[in-house]
Amino acid sequence: MLSRQEMEKVTRRSFLEKVGGFLTASALIAPQSLLTEASAAENETQESKEKATIEVSTVEDLMREHGILSRSLLIYDEMISRISKGTKYAPEVLADTAGLIRRFIEEYHEKLEEDYIFPRFEKAGKLVDLVKILLEQHRAGRRLTEGITKLASAGVAENRDKKRQLAQYLRLFTRMYRPHKAREDTILFPAFHSIVSPSDYDSLGDVFEGKEQELFGKNGLEKIVEEVASLEKKLGIYELSQFTPEV
Repeated sequence: MLSRQEMEKVTRRSFLEKVGGFLTASALIAPQSLLTEASAAENETQESKEKATIEVSTVEDLMREHGILSRSLLIYDEMISRISKGTKYAPEVLADTAGLIRRFIEEYHEKLEEDYIFPRFEKAGKLVDLVKILLEQHRAGRRLTEGITKLASAGVAENRDKKRQLAQYLRLFTRMYRPHKAREDTILFPAFHSIVSPSDYDSLGDVFEGKEQELFGKNGLEKIVEEVASLEKKLGIYELSQFTPEV
């Protein structure tokens, strides 16, 4: 039979063993819990970064759309060059490019400007003369697109006068739209912040995104970028390096 002192030693030893086991288990579990929490926080931060990367401002969205116009103008430049040289100019590509400009630039991008951007400048009494000219150029551009579409057919390739008229329409279009979009990017769009409230500015971004999805589906801009890239490839002008001069 154990003495009282021996019993106390056993009890104390059992207690310490239990406490030690508990602390060991806690030490093993706690780091895992901390790792899980850290991983969740990291994922949340990454998602926030990705969201911030994807979201663009109202004006930035309009300027990205100008990139589609710029690439379409390069296609028109190539068409002008081929028609002037008397080489084959791929009328089906020209017709598709004119169709893309009508769908994306005239019926969507310019419509946004006319419905949501221009009226706010007119109401604020700012850049009114510039807005008037830009609106007139939208209308002129649509008339030119209509003429280009009518002449962008295989039959025109055999008619010298119609080819000359087609080249002239293309020149007029590119000559007008390069300064047109440059004025919007450097004067009109930067001034837009000064005539709308932050909440109005943000809400317009949602409106524009909704219109884009309505007309072109989810990731509509990306689809249009792929479309214009396909047209560039058909003409052999897709590779950016070919535009680098040898100096």
